[in-house]
Amino acid sequence: MTYAGDLTPTQAWEKLEQNPKAKLVDCRTRAEWSFVGVPDLEILGKKPLFIEWNTFPHGTPNEGFIAELRDAGVADDDEVIFICRSGHRSIGAAEAATADGVAKAYNVVDGFEGPLDEFDHRGSKGWRALDLPWRQS
Repeated sequence: MTYAGDLTPTQAWEKLEQNPKAKLVDCRTRAEWSFVGVPDLEILGKKPLFIEWNTFPHGTPNEGFIAELRDAGVADDDEVIFICRSGHRSIGAAEAATADGVAKAYNVVDGFEGPLDEFDHRGSKGWRALDLPWRQS
């Protein structure tokens, strides 16, 4: 593993709640933020950072990802928790952040919506399924 580790959505929430320097980076696409919903950290006095790992609509890698991460205020000593739809793109984001010097970059397993189930539907696992705070944008 080339990043700090995997967290369940509940563990991610606990880190965000306990550590004032912990940040949540939602690395899904603008379309996902707009049409699916986003984590809501307002009760913690925080806001997620929204930085696409892959750009919409083409799905190409965001070449400016690290620069945008740094511009958003992410420092090497922050705990940075990456979330995507199902916990796959966020692994790449956590690896890239680690390679750039962020020592505590984590991936949220099952992401915001979870993996596909036997009916090719999402939603039975992940941030939303666990009733962690979220909002429709």
